[in-house]
Amino acid sequence: MDVGRRRRPVISARNLTKRFGSRVAVDDLTFDVAPGVVTGFLGPNGSGKSTTMRLLLELDRADGGSATFDGQRYGALERPLTRVGSLLDATYVHPSRSAANHLRWLATSNGLTAGRVDEVLAMVGLTDVAGQGVGRFSLGMRQRLGIAAALLGDPATLLLDEPANGLDPEGIQWVRNLLTYLAGHGRTIFVSSHLLAEMALIADALVVIGRGRLIAACSVPEFIARFAGGFVSVRSPSAEALAGVLRRQGAAVETDGEGALHVTGIDAAAVGELAAANGVVLHELANCSASLEEAFLEVTRSDQEFAGEVPRG
Repeated sequence: MDVGRRRRPVISARNLTKRFGSRVAVDDLTFDVAPGVVTGFLGPNGSGKSTTMRLLLELDRADGGSATFDGQRYGALERPLTRVGSLLDATYVHPSRSAANHLRWLATSNGLTAGRVDEVLAMVGLTDVAGQGVGRFSLGMRQRLGIAAALLGDPATLLLDEPANGLDPEGIQWVRNLLTYLAGHGRTIFVSSHLLAEMALIADALVVIGRGRLIAACSVPEFIARFAGGFVSVRSPSAEALAGVLRRQGAAVETDGEGALHVTGIDAAAVGELAAANGVVLHELANCSASLEEAFLEVTRSDQEFAGEVPRG
């Protein structure tokens, strides 16, 4: 299934498969990622997201299938940093190496200038600490350095695994604005995150997997509508009586714990008409959409590899 049907896909994965012993980490996975939008890559812990990204970048060898960037394997790209930027693990840099020197050797390996190193350091806010050893950096600072490395070659495509990990609220907002800006200028952005509220703000499209298998590849609104739908929120001083009226009309009614009724199976206009016909006063009536989090939890419920329990009492 295509993400961004109106655009030619840049990243194409076809029947990707990866096994670790008897465990299938990525299972016949096929999807496309288009330019000009932020595509979120979602799945529960252990679903195969990081392994999939490693397969795209040929850091792991696939047991089956293929992955290409504009029709070419990553390993066949010349000066790959100028084509595809990636951040998979911000902690891999040797602690004694300075941020500037780390970026300089990356730049040299791809024929980039020292001036570009200074540009990306300024872009991610690390100019003042560029000469410090990375071992002194916080996790958030390492994330910024990893993003700088991904941006170093000014690539048209970015693959980022949990780029907001360890960042403070200002840093998260900066990443959000950066990715939105780059996508708006035609870049291909493929970003994995567990921060579903953040994904709801920045993602235009989604690729969702569970236990290594594709669950959905579509726009965010389509995903929510397909797997969670919407509801009517209504408040009334006669909520109990209204709930009875609605149920007799075949609607499903639940309370949200704060006095509002959540109604499905009937639209807001019909709720208002039934309330008026039965003399029920309304204080609030609105069509509401479910959240990305609700849709994600609903569709991945059976694919959760690790599930805890909340203590009761």
